[in-house]
Amino acid sequence: MDIKKYYAIEEENPLDTMKPDGGLTAIFRTIGCIGDSLSSGEFESTNDDGEKGYHDMYEYSWGQHIARTTGAKVYNFSRGGMTADAFHRSFAETCGCYREENACQAYIIAMGFNEVMFGQSMSYLGKIEDIDLENPENNKGTLAGWYGRIIQQCQKISPKARFFLMTMPKETSDPANCAELKEAYAALLHQMAGLFPFTYVIDFHKYAPVYDEKFKDTFYLGGHMNASGYWLTAQMTMTYIDYIIRNHPEDFTQTGFIGKGGVHNIHAKW
Repeated sequence: MDIKKYYAIEEENPLDTMKPDGGLTAIFRTIGCIGDSLSSGEFESTNDDGEKGYHDMYEYSWGQHIARTTGAKVYNFSRGGMTADAFHRSFAETCGCYREENACQAYIIAMGFNEVMFGQSMSYLGKIEDIDLENPENNKGTLAGWYGRIIQQCQKISPKARFFLMTMPKETSDPANCAELKEAYAALLHQMAGLFPFTYVIDFHKYAPVYDEKFKDTFYLGGHMNASGYWLTAQMTMTYIDYIIRNHPEDFTQTGFIGKGGVHNIHAKW
């Protein structure tokens, strides 16, 4: 047995060694996936008249692939067309994300695609100062402010939860303004990881393969992924989380206590 494979490996990139069994992602027993259509296993259909149909098929989502691989309970707190402000204002209540009985040990947030891809400006993206750590109600009405509210609300029901913030991969089809927004968005998420405790970035913008024409032909169905694409995204996500845990083991030694504070006389050090 080569135990070194389970430690941080010098000069290793997050996606160098894929983890088909999920690796250390399996230490989490409850995971919430917060996002839009790309978190929902959404497929595109086209009828005889060329009209598009969009179908959230959660069993195909990367979150449910993670569930089947690791044995964890994974919640799809997602829906096609979702934005951060719509999620916090209404959909979180509909899907039960903020309910205490659905509190998770870890949250993977893949939000922002619809804001970035459909004409939002750099000013709407906002900045880290738009988040008020003392009073979320003071957060500004920007993507940064709404995204911050989602994290803050989840922290209320699961104070020690770990948060994994997913950036958007580069695509050869991205227009210049979209590529610029994606880069700024990735930088913003890294700032959030520095602002909130136990928060990390799954940086697909930096480390995922570029989604070029060959990639799209293989893993996409129209503007959304196909079944193989969602499976691949699950593999990449689990591999990246495994990498984060191996490189920050001190942050995850007490994962088993997350959500157990004050129960069964457990007294964990944090």
